[in-house]
Amino acid sequence: MENQKMVYDLLIIGAGPAGFTASIYASRYKVSNLVIGPELGGTIAKAHKVENYPGFLSIPGFELGQKMSEQVKNLGSEIKLETVAHINKNDLFELTTNNGNKYYSKMIIIASGTERRKLNILGEDKYLGRGISYCTNCDAPFFRNKKVAVVGGGDAAITGALHLNEIASEIYLIYRRKKEDLRAEPAWLESLAQSKVIGIYETNPIEVLGDETKVTGLKLDKPFKGQEVLGLDGVFVEIGAVPVSKIISPLGVVVDESGFIKVDASMQTNIEGIYAAGDITEQSKVLQQVITAEAQGAIAAASVFRKIKGKVDAPKQWG
Repeated sequence: MENQKMVYDLLIIGAGPAGFTASIYASRYKVSNLVIGPELGGTIAKAHKVENYPGFLSIPGFELGQKMSEQVKNLGSEIKLETVAHINKNDLFELTTNNGNKYYSKMIIIASGTERRKLNILGEDKYLGRGISYCTNCDAPFFRNKKVAVVGGGDAAITGALHLNEIASEIYLIYRRKKEDLRAEPAWLESLAQSKVIGIYETNPIEVLGDETKVTGLKLDKPFKGQEVLGLDGVFVEIGAVPVSKIISPLGVVVDESGFIKVDASMQTNIEGIYAAGDITEQSKVLQQVITAEAQGAIAAASVFRKIKGKVDAPKQWG
């Protein structure tokens, strides 16, 4: 306790796999820590199924996130479901959340992950929550026996379409490139080929259409079966994500041209006491998976422990 404030060795921003793993390792190193994040499990909680995580043949993403959070709590750490709004650095790091709460620490790990990318087309914002969704796993049940489209060509889009294959009456997959350019894992592509999902390739949506209450269709930049408008009840946007790194901008943390945080081999940023792990790091762009996020979280926590013990070199300075 310092000046009647609870001061942690480490505050971890992000309640997903990277943040949870960092907490687990920190707790085992006897590094006092607190996890702060807006959503339990982070992005993985939205995954319909996870089938490439060692130890589980298949597990819902939400359940996997729950298991991680239970382990964090079992080791003595707390999880605060809040959003960090501002970070100050004086002698200590001061984190202020959207609830107005303040938390203090000697070091921080940024594991805030990414947020969904938008199409940025007419009608998208207007019909958000009224047919437009960025989370297939969250909202698919609302479209039972309905006509829907999934926009995208990566793992999230393909697995989303396969999830909807079990629920919706008609499913379209809209991708701006050729069919052979789909970027999902081969196993998912095999399942897609055996599903009722209809592919619309080399096509872009240009406007979401609807009435006063809901989505009624999607206007395309080229006709599909002679029609420029695809009649739909819902549109799922699965076109990737951007890093949630705005809160660290005032601190001078170096990021790449896309906003991903640059870190060294120890997950340390260019700023003393600030580490990063998971999908928010530049390295994660090679492979954004639970297992790689967890590895980075473990390394970051180990680096914090070594720093406390005085065994870590100065941060790398990027030009």
